[in-house]
Amino acid sequence: MKILVIGDPHGYQKYKTSVLKSADLILITGDIGKADLARKQAFTNIERKKQGLPEIEYTKKQIKAIYYEIYNSTINLLKKLANFAPVYLVKGNVGSTDKETKKDEKKFGIELPYLIKDINKIKNVNLIKNNVRNINGLRIGFLEYFADTCWIKEFKPNDYKKRLQEAKKDSDNARKVLKRFNDLDILLCHSPPYGVLDKVSGKFGAPKRWWGKHAGSKVILDYIKKKQPKYVFCGHMHETKGKKKIGKTEVYNVGFNGDYVLMELSENKIKRLEFYRGEW
Repeated sequence: MKILVIGDPHGYQKYKTSVLKSADLILITGDIGKADLARKQAFTNIERKKQGLPEIEYTKKQIKAIYYEIYNSTINLLKKLANFAPVYLVKGNVGSTDKETKKDEKKFGIELPYLIKDINKIKNVNLIKNNVRNINGLRIGFLEYFADTCWIKEFKPNDYKKRLQEAKKDSDNARKVLKRFNDLDILLCHSPPYGVLDKVSGKFGAPKRWWGKHAGSKVILDYIKKKQPKYVFCGHMHETKGKKKIGKTEVYNVGFNGDYVLMELSENKIKRLEFYRGEW
């Protein structure tokens, strides 16, 4: 069986047809849609906050543009991939939940697209939230993105106390999910484990005071150390794609925007690997 693992696409669609045709299963590490507008606005406000300036408020036009950039690029890519093989993915940190969308509709008095609802309508596409699936003899755990408390403490975002409280709840929930996962062949998650393929640089516009910090999850790291799944595939940190081992577990930060790993399994062991784009 050949599994195509696609790193955070961010709207990238130019995957080779020959590669897509060879896949029996497609896994995606999250952040499907293009989010250039949202990213630019977020980093601008981070810098303004540091300088003691007020954050720039979103206009109705900006909010619609941000939503539709993510929505259209996500739906178009998933429909394309679903023509070749079953697609399984986890939610990353790009794209709102339908609950958040409804909130923004009310706040701005505008109609917005409901991304999660429409992903679930696409045939052959499976958005899995914190659950395990047995697929072709493999036990695969799907862990969606969450803000680990270690990230909040290290990066100290705006509304620190509130964000830390939310992160504690999310991290506790992630621990419960991973405990329920127990033993896995593959863990598919958005964030890398803390200290492994997760160091921030200035390569993609991150604020300078973030450089050198670790953006991974200690919850995920602890699970890997204890349970040793055979393979972990993640994304999120674009500048640190590559592969490393934690004990017996092979961890792959698959990258983004066209990066992928094509793996051929025989008796649940990797027989052959093919990487695309850049040095590994």
